[in-house]
Amino acid sequence: QVQLVESGGGLVQAGGSLRLSCAASGRTFRSYAKAWFRQAPGKEREFVATISWSGGSTYYADSVKGRFTISRDNAKNTVYLQMNSLKPEDTAVYYCAAAASIAVVTTHYDYWGQGTQVTVSS
Repeated sequence: QVQLVESGGGLVQAGGSLRLSCAASGRTFRSYAKAWFRQAPGKEREFVATISWSGGSTYYADSVKGRFTISRDNAKNTVYLQMNSLKPEDTAVYYCAAAASIAVVTTHYDYWGQGTQVTVSS
């Protein structure tokens, strides 16, 4: 069993940066791929970024490529999302997710956190 808890969200001006963290509990954390998704009001949850269990493979949505970086520290059981050059359209609830392998669809992921709000003002 894996439990995920996100933190680091908040209010930031356009062009600013935030770093989200996702702390995991459960002894199988190291074997799971991790991902970040986001959901804006009135919209479906969408893929943001994913990272393999080793950290050797990453994949990003086109909308965040070059601005966001996903990373993980297996010794700390934590995955991160560094978000730079934030835009108002990045405003959403950001969710951490875990699965046996990387994928870009929500249905692939078995475990989810409760989400953290990111608001970018113009």
